[in-house]
Amino acid sequence: MFNHIYYDIPKLERKTSADGSRVYETPSGRAYPSVTTVTGLHNKQAILDWRKRVGAEEANRISTQAAKRGTRIHTLCESYLNNESAEPNLFDTETFKAIKPYLNNIQDIHCLETPLYSDHLEVAGTVDCIAKYNGKMSVIDFKTSKRKKSRDDIQNYFMQCSAYAVAFEERTGVPVGKIIIIMAVDDDDTIIFEENRDDWINGFIGLRADYRSWKGI
Repeated sequence: MFNHIYYDIPKLERKTSADGSRVYETPSGRAYPSVTTVTGLHNKQAILDWRKRVGAEEANRISTQAAKRGTRIHTLCESYLNNESAEPNLFDTETFKAIKPYLNNIQDIHCLETPLYSDHLEVAGTVDCIAKYNGKMSVIDFKTSKRKKSRDDIQNYFMQCSAYAVAFEERTGVPVGKIIIIMAVDDDDTIIFEENRDDWINGFIGLRADYRSWKGI
């Protein structure tokens, strides 16, 4: 059984603009862009180049398929960590089986699909999980991938998690120093990435400044 620690963190109203970017309205009425929208700037050009290379129709098909699978795995992880039944379908059975041993390293769950915002960073979003991982307070993100990825491939994930760590500390006063990415890879072993928040937060702050210059918010 997973132990949960609860906080009185306010819910946020999420709005989606015409270009697909998300903005969250805080209890004070301030509108902040989502963390993932900001970190999307990190590899924006690479995504545009990929879409041009494979074509819009194929890119949309692949992106939709990946998003649906990612959502299913996220839901399974959330149910399992909530001490609920987590029964994968035929296509997700092996993936979830591969990821479960790493979920069992999680203790004392402080957040699970929890909305957070930071007045310091002026961003908001929903964090996958904040908990102790092998005894250390961590932001934990669940990812799926068709291929093995390296640390250099996922720098945006590390910056994203560093922002959630800052937001959580603002809301609760509890510091979070570690970042854990649990990445399930098709037909391969699950990969664990472990990083320090302080190694990536300045990168996020730089992207946030770029987004402010681009969008004006």
